[in-house]
Amino acid sequence: MSDDAWTRAALFARLSAEELALVAPCFETVTRPAHTAVIAEGEPGDDMFLLVAGRVRVSKSMLLKDISATILDAEQAEKTLVELSDAQSPFFGEMALLDRDIRSATVTCLTDCRFLRIDRDRFFTFVAENPVIGVKLLTVLARRLAGVVRKNNVELVKLTTALALVLSRRGAERK
Repeated sequence: MSDDAWTRAALFARLSAEELALVAPCFETVTRPAHTAVIAEGEPGDDMFLLVAGRVRVSKSMLLKDISATILDAEQAEKTLVELSDAQSPFFGEMALLDRDIRSATVTCLTDCRFLRIDRDRFFTFVAENPVIGVKLLTVLARRLAGVVRKNNVELVKLTTALALVLSRRGAERK
């Protein structure tokens, strides 16, 4: 990864050049061809990725696991949340890095891609050995997750309101 990409990445925004030099060896470079999933929703995981070359699509299933719906065709069953490029130096997989739970979305390569990858064990070993840098990295992750929670709360209120309106109209039509 170029020096510019390291300094451009939001994950490393709070780190000095010396701190970047310490954390860099913890990451390994991985490549994936176009049209392959880097992470798959519902699958277990314990690693985080930083996109350094290429473009990806983040998508989410519109159905609960093991439930099929005839009202949705194949294109509607999966919703694209965002498309990201290396220009943004995005990172993803932070939830699984922190809690080893299942993936909450699918990330698919739209082009051949190169990533920096770190797994949970390597991340927390680094944090334990470098607590000042660890706090900075964990702060970035916490802020990112707090933003996701806030966004999801807004979306939940919108969906709840829409459902209440539909149900109240249905009730009024039946009278």
